[in-house]
Amino acid sequence: MDLGLSAKTVIVTGASRGIGLAITRTLAAEGASVVAVSKSGSTDLKALEETGRVHAVTADLTDPQAPAAIVAAALSTFGRLDVLVNNVGAVRPRVGGFPSVTDDDWETTFQINFFSTVRMTRAALPHLLAAGTGSIVTVSSVNAALPDPLVIDYSAAKAALANFSKALSKEVGPAGVRVNTVSPGPVATDLWLGNGGVAATIAGATGGDPAAIAKKAAGDAATGRFTRPEEVAELVAFLAGDQAANVTGADFTVDGGLIPTL
Repeated sequence: MDLGLSAKTVIVTGASRGIGLAITRTLAAEGASVVAVSKSGSTDLKALEETGRVHAVTADLTDPQAPAAIVAAALSTFGRLDVLVNNVGAVRPRVGGFPSVTDDDWETTFQINFFSTVRMTRAALPHLLAAGTGSIVTVSSVNAALPDPLVIDYSAAKAALANFSKALSKEVGPAGVRVNTVSPGPVATDLWLGNGGVAATIAGATGGDPAAIAKKAAGDAATGRFTRPEEVAELVAFLAGDQAANVTGADFTVDGGLIPTL
């Protein structure tokens, strides 16, 4: 299926690893030109840049000035902007419970998981509106609808993100710009499985085994496994492209049946 991404320019945040790297790779394979934004880059991202379809930009998206510079880089490199994929995010399990989550923790969580998307969208949107077409796809989380005290601040930030995206879709839909979210459950990336990831953090606090904790999390899904980052990337690419031209204001859960309700 031709997704209609050839000749389009896409900004992807959080692009150096995990879901963001998979999204960047998938979009480039579909013929898009990708501005891949990350805080420090990676070897894998550098390899993609060498294909000529990816332009890597280093930026800290907790800096309010960064989004304007990123959009300027996209326009100067590829001459246009058609799609924004807000993927950057981070989570830290609060093994000490709610009382351990400080004001600074809350602010840090909202800066990276919510305000980075608000600011990035604010910077990109005028160019999409001027073109009369475009797509914004934001990677949220099942925790937007499945609050978890272990990630209480992250859950709240993702819920805010879902609400923001839905509201914005109503405002800009008549102008030809689509806004959707994708909400993964646990994904087989370093965020969950790496050193310092969710499983390792919980294991360190409880004296458990990271592999056993990951296995339990996978078993909570109906499919009994983690989602692969490429599976999220394929859905993001579909929503970014022309085949989803009448899809907006929607949230797509990719969780292997983890959420048990309608």
